[in-house]
Amino acid sequence: MTCLGIDTSGNHLTVFVMRDGNVLSVFHENVGLKHSVTLMPVVEDLLEKLNMSLSDIDVFSTVIGPGSFTGIRIGVATVKALAYSLGKKVLAVTSFEALAYNTNDLSVITVIDARHENYYVCGFEKGNITIEPCFMGLDDLKKLENLPMVSDVKIPVSSTVCDLVGGFISAVKKKLDSATYDIESLVPLYVKKSQAEEERK
Repeated sequence: MTCLGIDTSGNHLTVFVMRDGNVLSVFHENVGLKHSVTLMPVVEDLLEKLNMSLSDIDVFSTVIGPGSFTGIRIGVATVKALAYSLGKKVLAVTSFEALAYNTNDLSVITVIDARHENYYVCGFEKGNITIEPCFMGLDDLKKLENLPMVSDVKIPVSSTVCDLVGGFISAVKKKLDSATYDIESLVPLYVKKSQAEEERK
């Protein structure tokens, strides 16, 4: 089975191609949130170098968030369009899973920086969610400090900064069996409303 993975949830753009559990190629670069103009050229270039085409892909996977609202929408919309036009499967991976799959037993608190001492948090115990995805401030996060914690960047709480690229790839490997033809099931994970939505209140 061949999978194309896309992560547009942050400043970096990640695209990888994997066949039967073996990663064939990876692109990871800071594109400064210019995913809308860089994503498809990167995908096409990656496939061309592998002498492959989009029709060779069996599963299209993307990180559904949390992260950049615009970036997530670009990734989800692109994967849905490709899967729909080619009749292929889709696979959703959360940013939390991309962090959790850096650990062996999947028992960890995952923390995504939401800026201004705010964080997106989700807890796992052997892969099962024990703390539902939520938005919390630093004071509340410090109450979880006695638990093993992984984060996407250095935070003012004891945690291990993990490689989101490696975690994303690991998560896709583990979750491939749950890929589905139900394209409409692929939706962004928004833990909190965007700043624009908050300001419209």
